[in-house]
Amino acid sequence: MRVVIAGGGTAGHVFPAVALADRLVADHGAEVEFIGSSSGQEASLVPAAGFAFHGVAATPLRRELSLASARAPIVALGSVRACGPLVRGAHVVVGMGGYASVPAVLAARRSGVPVVLHEQNAVPGLANRLLGRVAASVGLSFADAAARFPAGVVVALTGNPVRAQVRTVPSSRDALAATAWDTLDLDPGRSTIVVFGGSQGALHLDQAIAGALARLGDRDDLQLLVLTGREKLEVVARAADRPMALRVRALPYLDRMELAYAVADLAVARAGATSIAELSLCGIPSILIPYPHATDDHQTANARELVRAGAAVLCPDAELSPNGLATDIATLMDDPARRTTMGECASAWSTPDADVRLAALVREAAS
Repeated sequence: MRVVIAGGGTAGHVFPAVALADRLVADHGAEVEFIGSSSGQEASLVPAAGFAFHGVAATPLRRELSLASARAPIVALGSVRACGPLVRGAHVVVGMGGYASVPAVLAARRSGVPVVLHEQNAVPGLANRLLGRVAASVGLSFADAAARFPAGVVVALTGNPVRAQVRTVPSSRDALAATAWDTLDLDPGRSTIVVFGGSQGALHLDQAIAGALARLGDRDDLQLLVLTGREKLEVVARAADRPMALRVRALPYLDRMELAYAVADLAVARAGATSIAELSLCGIPSILIPYPHATDDHQTANARELVRAGAAVLCPDAELSPNGLATDIATLMDDPARRTTMGECASAWSTPDADVRLAALVREAAS
């Protein structure tokens, strides 16, 4: 079975695609190739994972009138032609969402190759809503997304595939934690709050946590592991560079997120689909601060599903403040029973076999 997977942009989009590719190879003996934006993170992450990658020009689908939106159809048509030879002969093309998936999916449609889409978020993106009509089926990460596709589109709740390293956390937490204490210079005698804003960081979140350190500074029972994003380290590092009982480790990026998840007693994070999938699979209670400029405010919709499940607390970005964040962290850290319940609810909501489910959907379409 030859499968072409299309999509990318951020690491959060690429990780589920690679997890799916790994499962297709392991369970179905598939030959998998990728198509994505030449300038997206997939251009480096996919080859590093051992898969062939074909870069094409891709432009976001914009709703406002602008020069960029006028050029988008021209760029897309050229990329559709470029994708034609790449998808021809494939048994199925999988669109993982976002503008980078559009050319390959349209090329597959022109070549008569079956298409499966995957929607990460609770509010489907414009690309998937438009392409859903030509797909054999659509795999969903959030149940709420089903109602937002046109009637007649075949949908299945598969969950969002999680990278293999993170899937080991529930079964190997103690061993990973032992590595984390040493590798990340953390104190095993303290409770740990992990703060991160996604693969590129989140400036407003970094500023809020930097300001919150003064309120939490006398907590000798706590430590913060803050993943700031590569260009924002100094925001937190400057605030942490003073005597206090609280222990703070600020890093620009962490390749081995499984280590952070293994020691996390609480997470403070944006509400991207991949972050939510990984946190829930690892059974970590969370304070979710949705990115306010996400298309159709989809991160808020993502977070609300976790809140309804009892797994998270929602803090809108507009209400985020150092004092409020410090209070939310302290309240949860002083209530271990509530955090335990939230973690159990997160695990119950998660879909640990999302890669298996989505791979089966792809196999069905290919057949």
